[in-house]
Amino acid sequence: MRVLIACEFSGVVRDAFRARGHVALSVDLLPTEQPGPHIEGDVLRFIDDGWDLMIAHPPCTDIAVSGARWFPAKRADGRQGRALAFVQSLLDAPIPRIALENPVSIISSAIRKPDQIIQPWQFGHGETKATCLWLKGLPPLVPTDIVVGREARVHRMAPGPDRWRERSRTLPGIAAAMAEQWGLL
Repeated sequence: MRVLIACEFSGVVRDAFRARGHVALSVDLLPTEQPGPHIEGDVLRFIDDGWDLMIAHPPCTDIAVSGARWFPAKRADGRQGRALAFVQSLLDAPIPRIALENPVSIISSAIRKPDQIIQPWQFGHGETKATCLWLKGLPPLVPTDIVVGREARVHRMAPGPDRWRERSRTLPGIAAAMAEQWGLL
């Protein structure tokens, strides 16, 4: 299967699919953290290249409800509108199976409600972080490893220059579930 991983610099999801034998490519404006097939650039230039599946992680900076206090300024200068247009472009891509991942955001009210909300503790990680999935041609993910003893690690991260990077990283248990379950379709 040919899998496009949109807006992923970490390589976590890309490498989970590659480990299962799929041809997977990540595309992001940032360089990749892990060696592997990666293009540094605009993913919209590549969505017409005959992919079977796309897992998309668009930036949440201008649309996540955790930043609602800044919404008036983001609406006024057009950042929020551009972010939503980018999300819509990803959802409208000519790819038969799409999963778009984002935290709780205004995608739910501006475009449509998510098909599923998952938590890291459902996939082997002892923490909470509600993650919405908008799905096209894909079934919801089935939890693989329910963990007790949950904490809000991501929410409680100290401010700093790399906080956004750590908050945006897909955890390996979720990536493995995506590759295992959606890689079979």
